Amino acid sequence: MDSFEFYNPTKLIFGKDQIEKLKAEVPKYGKKVLLIYGGGSIKRNGLYDVVLTYLKEIEAEVYELGGVEPNPRISTVRKGVDICKKEGIEFLLAVGGGSVIDCTKAIAAGAKYDGDPWDFVIKKAEAKEALPLGTVLTLAATGSEMNKGSVITNWETKEKHGWGSPAVFPKFSILDPTYTFTVPKDQTIYGIVDMMSHVMEQYFHNTKNTPLQDRMCESVLKTVIETAPKLINDLENYELRETIMYCGTIALNGMLSMGYRGDWATHNIEHAVSAIYDIPHAGGLAIIFPNWMKHTLHVHPKRFKQFAVNVFDVNPDGKTDEEAALEGIEKLREFWTNIGAPSRLADYNIDDSQLNVMAEKAMAFGEFGNFKKLNKEDVLAILRASL
Repeated sequence: MDSFEFYNPTKLIFGKDQIEKLKAEVPKYGKKVLLIYGGGSIKRNGLYDVVLTYLKEIEAEVYELGGVEPNPRISTVRKGVDICKKEGIEFLLAVGGGSVIDCTKAIAAGAKYDGDPWDFVIKKAEAKEALPLGTVLTLAATGSEMNKGSVITNWETKEKHGWGSPAVFPKFSILDPTYTFTVPKDQTIYGIVDMMSHVMEQYFHNTKNTPLQDRMCESVLKTVIETAPKLINDLENYELRETIMYCGTIALNGMLSMGYRGDWATHNIEHAVSAIYDIPHAGGLAIIFPNWMKHTLHVHPKRFKQFAVNVFDVNPDGKTDEEAALEGIEKLREFWTNIGAPSRLADYNIDDSQLNVMAEKAMAFGEFGNFKKLNKEDVLAILRASL
């Protein structure tokens, strides 16, 4: 494996009825709080009232920014930055899923920056400081509750990119599985695909001697595969929600990728697709990932065979590495289809008219991917296979 340093300062507060810990955590950082949330689900399920009650008990001065989009917009980030600077906000509290948290991270960094926060996303500037932020997670999916990453969309320019900074690690994240009970079936499925994709982006790498990391990745994937079919038919089962929620956090808090660099090409391609069509991120991943796998299979067939055998229990006897690998890829596709994920871009009424535009968007920062560097022709081939 490669030499590495690991750093993750986020305090994870996990379990039933942990929301009361807000009263102990928030005052450590300030009393002027910007509460950030999405489309209103936290008001329907009662979480909004609970959070406000605890914030009032600590005499916090609360400002609000609601309406964060599923693919959070830089325009919303700018609104949040304006509030922070105008009102002297001291602490940001994100209550929602990954999109709300990603938006909050960008606001936190933008509030300490004299320029446009979009500069961070397009690598024009580095976020070296940020307002402190905390999260109350309501959707198991992105892992943003315990990492330094964020993805932001510029709808005016049709751009969507990931960025990150150690400055935007949440100070704490409260994860109560009961607050995911009301997540509808389709969003639950998307969350499952998203966390599996995060693990697979890390799993496919070229670094030697990573047996423990490999087994950790395989374990998370097998746990999700065992749990997901039960959960989508029993959405208010605490133990199933608990397991999936923990898997989502572990999938992308840095623990799985110590000692090597994952690929992340599929995410980059999907960002280009949803920048144009605004489709659900995980829906795009479900479509694109198996096609990326087929396209790059030749790079390291034994790696794909290992995935097939150890994750999907493919019997390798009498099969070449490529044959076993392809069977594993088909089993992944079958699993996602069986739980209700899309399999073709046509499922979102996407045709070939914007393929070149999407490929150009994907190439914004040049060739990409750590398992295999992709150029524009590679991207086009993967997108065509995804139609």
